[in-house]
Amino acid sequence: MSSSPFAAVGISAGPAIDWPRALERWARLAFAVAPQAGVGVPPPGLRPTWSAPVFGDGCAPGGATLLRFAAAPARFSSGPAVLLVPSLINRWYVLDLRDGASLVQHLVGAGLDVYAIDWGDCRDEDRDLEWDNVVARLARMRRAVARISGQRRIAVLGYCMGATLAAIEVALRPDGVSALIDLAGPIDFSRAGRLRESVQPDVFDADAVASAGNVAPAQMQAGFTALRPTQQLAKWVGVADRWDDDIAVASFAALEAWANDNVAFPAEAYRTYIRELYQQNRLVAGTHVVAGERVDLSRIVCPTLVITAGRDAICPPPAALVLIDRVGAADRRQLAVPGGHVGAVVGSRAVRDLYPAVARFIAEVAE
Repeated sequence: MSSSPFAAVGISAGPAIDWPRALERWARLAFAVAPQAGVGVPPPGLRPTWSAPVFGDGCAPGGATLLRFAAAPARFSSGPAVLLVPSLINRWYVLDLRDGASLVQHLVGAGLDVYAIDWGDCRDEDRDLEWDNVVARLARMRRAVARISGQRRIAVLGYCMGATLAAIEVALRPDGVSALIDLAGPIDFSRAGRLRESVQPDVFDADAVASAGNVAPAQMQAGFTALRPTQQLAKWVGVADRWDDDIAVASFAALEAWANDNVAFPAEAYRTYIRELYQQNRLVAGTHVVAGERVDLSRIVCPTLVITAGRDAICPPPAALVLIDRVGAADRRQLAVPGGHVGAVVGSRAVRDLYPAVARFIAEVAE
């Protein structure tokens, strides 16, 4: 019988692990990560690209902020402009995680004029923020990028839920967009895998959840954990076995700091997101309405790129790829990259497989 305490959950740690030393490593790494959790300020080493707030939307400190990036302080690029739209419930800096694992850093280095939305903090008084309000906020951010950059058309890249929002907003206002990039964002929620199954109306009451107020990060994390119950344990076993690898430990610490630094989901926006998209799949059905206007994906006529990750459990590839068939664009492309939902964006292969492809696409379709 195996002497490993993890054998019962099917995790093989390997015979070479020194368990007392591994436990000591875990304690040291946990101490490095835990103090940063939930404060909204990344620990040292994260967010390596210089940025400045250039536009605010909503009351501080909970309002959204538009950030502009540069290779050196205030030395902004005049190249093609791109707006990065992160998920509403995750901190934006997963797109600028650390040196060498940053989409922002690569795009700035490629000469692009890069902007990103920091959605801010959702507070108790924001529980009435509706899905329509979020889409309207994104529209204002896009207009701000056009004004600040002075460019007639800008590229829009959405990640995760940010890609869903970006597709909706561009479909409503297709003018002024040079390219749309869906990076692991669900469009067809009937293909959203186990996450969709877990929120079906016969087992999940979105109205009851939203009626209690904003959905806390811990509530949402519990749902993701339920998809892969042993994932957290497996990650810690893996990093313990690689404690002497400085890059591996730095990567793990950065990702854990980001993963523990989430924000609440506004109650009313959550109600719509779960009910109309996950449960009723209205976006693909063509019956999703924002501020009284039906969202028609065929109105997206700019060059469109859909990027999927092979091991993505949050947005399985079919959930995103349907956008290729629904847009009205003549230039429609897809790219498959290795990794999971987050690993594909910040993993060791992203700098080779993902970042250059995004930069080339934006530069190619820009005027």
